[in-house]
Amino acid sequence: MKYKIYTDGACSGNPGKGGWAAIILDDKSNQSNIFGSENNTTNNRMELIAPIMALNKIKNKSEITVYTDSKYVRNGITDWIKKWKVNNWKNSNKKPVKNKDLWVKLDNSCKKHKVNWKWVKAHAGNKFNNLVDGLAVLQTKK
Repeated sequence: MKYKIYTDGACSGNPGKGGWAAIILDDKSNQSNIFGSENNTTNNRMELIAPIMALNKIKNKSEITVYTDSKYVRNGITDWIKKWKVNNWKNSNKKPVKNKDLWVKLDNSCKKHKVNWKWVKAHAGNKFNNLVDGLAVLQTKK
């Protein structure tokens, strides 16, 4: 099975009330929306939780394309994480990597599947990116 996942995170204040959302589309055009919120969190944490939760919803090994408007998430999982692991979870400034707990979870979630990461420009007319953004923002108001 092949899937497309659109993810987004939002925060009202940073840190503040956060929301995350994901839209999961299978190759039969079925759509499911998942979302949630946290108090006293950051936008980056919400951006990371969305793909973790979405990837964990897909139980069978699958080919998945994840669309995110967060370069932090896309660059982190496709590039930076390799260096962080080699450098004992220290960034290029020799400081501990922020959100290590979520990076580890996201890395583990990706291992179950063949995941391709795509960056999409936010608020640029992409239907599913706009929808997932709306869902994430709504969660910050709950």
